[in-house]
Amino acid sequence: MEKPRLIENEHDLTDVVLAAFQATSDARVKQITEAFVRHAHAFLREVRLTEEEFDYGLRFISAIGQANTDSHNESVLAADVLGMSTLVSLMNNPQNLGQTAAALLGPFWRLNAPECRHGDSIARSDTPGEIILVKGRVYGSDGQPLAAAAVDVWQASPVGLYENQDPEQDEMNLRGMFHTDSDGRFHFLTVKPAGYPVPTHGPVGTLLAAQNRHPYRPAHIHFMVSAPDHKTLITQLFVDEQDKLETDVVFGVSRPLVAQLKPSESGVGPAQTLEFEFTLNQGERHFPEPPIK
Repeated sequence: MEKPRLIENEHDLTDVVLAAFQATSDARVKQITEAFVRHAHAFLREVRLTEEEFDYGLRFISAIGQANTDSHNESVLAADVLGMSTLVSLMNNPQNLGQTAAALLGPFWRLNAPECRHGDSIARSDTPGEIILVKGRVYGSDGQPLAAAAVDVWQASPVGLYENQDPEQDEMNLRGMFHTDSDGRFHFLTVKPAGYPVPTHGPVGTLLAAQNRHPYRPAHIHFMVSAPDHKTLITQLFVDEQDKLETDVVFGVSRPLVAQLKPSESGVGPAQTLEFEFTLNQGERHFPEPPIK
């Protein structure tokens, strides 16, 4: 272990800080904290951060934490609009392994969505909008359908609000939990989602304004698909205009997740159908910490 020493100047500091971590017993904690310090110190040197800017940055980080509530997660939102959430998702779910493309969780997933039967509507309150039929099928990476897979779905309303943001919507509106049948299939009714602005009342909104960025997400439906002995898939399907897909404020749109609403073949019921196949890789069935209650 390197012997502690006094700091002579700014150029000594990083090595002295890293030396203080040498007794860290957890190798992964040591790797992460060392890398963070190296990159953070390099950032400070690159931009030559002033004391006033450093103070403002600390207040900005504090404000992110203070903006968190049971129904709003500013920390997740900040990671989303900086592209960090999508990068972590892409790194940990490479497409060459066969699974459906993953996407960020976002700040609006809740535990304990209501259990639904095939064909149910997840629009529980009076939610005006075009009714669509969503049909899906879940496969394992071996190409075999997965029976009894859990499919957790949630979305914003046609006015661009999740139910926890909108007192006009019933509790758990536009959320539902389905389980696939013996052929790995599920289907449900919903209203066509709309694009919407992410919340801008907090420090993230201040950041977006400073960057002259719009706050909008394209229309989409969230899916969390899971089954025993398979890695949980967190993803989204996007149904919107091309220009909106390309400027998603949280960088969540990847090409494989751009879906198409197609005219229903039966001529009765919903006029449009969204159909998609999901593939899960083998692995651990794990669920994230809910960003809101």
